[in-house]
Amino acid sequence: MAGTPVIGGIRACVFDAYGTLFDFTAAAAACQDELGGQVKPLAALWRDKQLQYTWLRALQQRHADFWQVTGDALDYALDTLDLASPALRERLMSLYLDLATFPEVPAVLSELKSRGFVTAILSNGTPPMLAAAVRSAGLDDLLDAVLSVEEVGAYKPHPSVYQLAVDRLGIAAGAISFQSSNAWDAYAASAFGMRVVWCNRYGQRPERLPGKPDAVVSSLAELPALLA
Repeated sequence: MAGTPVIGGIRACVFDAYGTLFDFTAAAAACQDELGGQVKPLAALWRDKQLQYTWLRALQQRHADFWQVTGDALDYALDTLDLASPALRERLMSLYLDLATFPEVPAVLSELKSRGFVTAILSNGTPPMLAAAVRSAGLDDLLDAVLSVEEVGAYKPHPSVYQLAVDRLGIAAGAISFQSSNAWDAYAASAFGMRVVWCNRYGQRPERLPGKPDAVVSSLAELPALLA
């Protein structure tokens, strides 16, 4: 579908942050000197536990912000891989505030802005985490809003998170194109009523969940051509 306009009536492009705009594996990769062959296993386990803890805390109604969840998930991953070290933990958490964007991100956001689309982030991240990442990547002038789930006290895929974007931007769900590399997030936004482009960077299979993306791409570079 990429390359052919398939989504019309869009006024805003809203992006997930981690894994979509920012490469969550970058922190572990920057510690290659200490991690060696454990870079990929650590990055994968850290991310898996990070997401699991958001969902498990939500089910228990014991919310903690994403910074704490990220630290707890890292502690689990380091312990599991026999890498526990206070200095390494501190280094990895610091690097998580300075994640690299995927290569195409600045140019895509710039093009969308030039075409008159409202641009925003909608993320599990805390406001300080997101502010640090946006500032480090130099995206401040390319985003109209940076929205954190902390405003509603619930994690994705709770509908209140997607409603937050509707309320804060003042734009109907059907006029928002939501982009995420997380299939479960993409499907949830679709079920909520947003138009959705799933950025399937990792070659995943489609989910068996409510909702269905309007388009599937392998890179955000394909997004502008999809928007009529």
